[in-house]
Amino acid sequence: MATDRNVAPVIIKRKKVIAGGGHHGGAWKVAYADFVTAMMAFFMLMWLLNATTEKQRKGIADYFSPTAPISRLSSGSDGMMMGESIFAADVLPRMGVGASSLQDTTGDAADKSADNAQSDAFKEVQDVLLGLGGESLLEDRWLRHVVTRVTDEGLVLEFFDMPDVPLFTDGAEPTKLMHEIAYAVQEVSKLLSNRIAIEGHVAKVPVVRLDDPVWDWSAERAFVVSDLLVEYGLPQDRLRRVTAYGDREPAVDNPMAPRNNRIELIYLRY
Repeated sequence: MATDRNVAPVIIKRKKVIAGGGHHGGAWKVAYADFVTAMMAFFMLMWLLNATTEKQRKGIADYFSPTAPISRLSSGSDGMMMGESIFAADVLPRMGVGASSLQDTTGDAADKSADNAQSDAFKEVQDVLLGLGGESLLEDRWLRHVVTRVTDEGLVLEFFDMPDVPLFTDGAEPTKLMHEIAYAVQEVSKLLSNRIAIEGHVAKVPVVRLDDPVWDWSAERAFVVSDLLVEYGLPQDRLRRVTAYGDREPAVDNPMAPRNNRIELIYLRY
């Protein structure tokens, strides 16, 4: 039988497929990612342990712990097994992981009571000096020279010039008004036992002057006031510091305003 040479031969190609074989799978990537995450967490933990203080580490630990006791008593606490429950009200505070109404707050109460007593004493001084509760140690025409305020540092008595009535002349020479204010301050200081700080402030002088006396004036005025207080009977050991600020801390926007000429006397908190 004759063969037809014009017919093309048929070629069959077979492809062998191996599923999941060798390194072509993706399961190892998941495992590797978990490993890297764990290592990052480990090194971060090591860094935190090295870079923080004991108090900071305790704060971090408390963040992930209960912040209040769940119950005052629980099984195992002072029971037959003589154990301690981490949720007992008397255990959590001792472990540093919670707060309890059973905690001793005597210290906090004492501090609060002392602060209240201090505030009451400051208010009494203000009332006596300014006459808020009746008769004032200063005459009415002098009260416009006085401002009082309570700050974190203590009770501040601020005495300042008025355009027509200065507290000092010729640089640091105290006027009669300054003498009388110093006497009144010494008298009202008997109501307190706090230490005293005195600060001198002056207004900026015109630039046409050849010299700048603001530092000398502020220092001399502060020392003059301290000397007057001691002269009128204030114990010298109550003076904690005398400071000159020159014209660096003006009380008003205009640096040359008379209002910036002032003495600040501070009854320091205990």
